[in-house]
Amino acid sequence: MNEAVKQFADEKAARIEAYARDAGFQACSRAWLEESMRKSYVYNFCWMGRPIIQNPVDIVAMQEIIWAVQPDLIIETGIAHGGSLIFSAAMLELNAACGGPADAEVLGVDIDIRAHNREAIEAHPMYKRISMIQGSSIAPEIIRQVHAKAAGKRRVLVSLDSNHTHAHVLAELQAYAPLVSVGSYCVVFDTVIEDLPDGTFPNRPWSRGDNPKTALREYLQAHPEFEIDPGVNHKLMISAAPDGFLKRVR
Repeated sequence: MNEAVKQFADEKAARIEAYARDAGFQACSRAWLEESMRKSYVYNFCWMGRPIIQNPVDIVAMQEIIWAVQPDLIIETGIAHGGSLIFSAAMLELNAACGGPADAEVLGVDIDIRAHNREAIEAHPMYKRISMIQGSSIAPEIIRQVHAKAAGKRRVLVSLDSNHTHAHVLAELQAYAPLVSVGSYCVVFDTVIEDLPDGTFPNRPWSRGDNPKTALREYLQAHPEFEIDPGVNHKLMISAAPDGFLKRVR
């Protein structure tokens, strides 16, 4: 490695590691994140014309992961307006242009794909890399369809972002995490629910003690093949998925 490149990488690693010990930086980051959730900040952004409903910092993190993993299949639960599907497809298109898997694709699963969203997704130029399944992501027949889609794929990445209750996310982990390739990730979004004050989501069935983070903690107890990637946590500081970037290590 070029000495200047190595120095830059070493400085970045040291800086990120220092964030883990910086209580002041962590506190102001958390305060900002809490306020942003109250103000529905993540609803302000689009990817190539479609609402993505993600924190911009998490979008950058996903770009880094998709580039590093070079998946030939990304499985996403939760579609909403389709921005995340379009984003993933666009990243796979860029990977392919740079010599990555030419036939890489994205599979989205949602219990309710609304007609206007489906129409907009299907009309998008990135739809050529997208397929969708309507139904509950934890229904046996849907799980079978997703597993069939993953058959023969070399590198699979999974993103869970649908119903955020403990029971639902745990069932998704049990269904889809085994499809993740070694070295790839299962990203569990909205783990931040556990870290936010009670009452932040008054009209939702999830809350502190019943959310994606509690589900992944239970899953990890029985699945040592996955580990929380602490480098992602410390680097992002502001994320809707703290502790949610699970890397398959074996």
